[in-house]
Amino acid sequence: MPSSSITTIAIPRIVAVANQKGGVGKTTTAINLGAALAEEGLNVLLVDLDPQGNASTGLGIDRSSRRRTTYDLILDDAPIDEVISPTKVEGLWITPATTDLSSADIQLVSNEKRSFLLHDALRQPGIARWRLDVVLIDCPPSLSLLTVNALVAAHSVLVPLQAEFYALEGLSQLMLTIREVRQTANPGLRIEGVVLTMYDRRNNLSSLVERDARDNLGDLVFRTVIPRNVRLSEAPSYAMPVLDYDTLSAGSLAYRALAAEMIERNAVLAA
Repeated sequence: MPSSSITTIAIPRIVAVANQKGGVGKTTTAINLGAALAEEGLNVLLVDLDPQGNASTGLGIDRSSRRRTTYDLILDDAPIDEVISPTKVEGLWITPATTDLSSADIQLVSNEKRSFLLHDALRQPGIARWRLDVVLIDCPPSLSLLTVNALVAAHSVLVPLQAEFYALEGLSQLMLTIREVRQTANPGLRIEGVVLTMYDRRNNLSSLVERDARDNLGDLVFRTVIPRNVRLSEAPSYAMPVLDYDTLSAGSLAYRALAAEMIERNAVLAA
């Protein structure tokens, strides 16, 4: 892969939220972790890199208002100032997505810098004025060129892992992709951690999956687990994070705990 020639500037902590399997709570985690970090006083940008645009919808960005999107940021070299949109959550911004991104993989193939486009976009000098502390990238549920762009751009990868049978087996291809990106394009990429999602304490299977994950992955697994929670499931239909929809729900408390743990793990965020 070609190397980037962009000028080095001070940049926020960039975390790709990735799992090639759909339905594991990836977008839910991106939205609510972002809101919880913002609640802690951090400035957070959520990059919606999924053509479904669920993170954008979940944060109340109407489709008709998504005039400049992540597609423009990556493929049309749009200034980041023209793409970032505010959300109703103080301290949380988003670069929204539309279905235009679904054609991005085909268009990226012929671009010699195809794996570095998001990397360079998030290192534009214009990003400095936003004084961001964290950038969360909500990746598509596939190991596509869009996901590779996220891994090349990121400092670390946060992996939501659904508490179900064969959960760990599904991680193998993602780990191989992360290893390849380390070897070819982003040697500093690391695993931010694995967070267990859709955890049901009444179900023995969740406990078994947790034990298996901790035995195999050790401290990579966050202490915090995200429970199955009705309020967490309802919040997207009201276009808001669960922290705003029901601030005292089990889902809200869990994502606040995850944010606190993430800050604890990152001295740069706690500073």
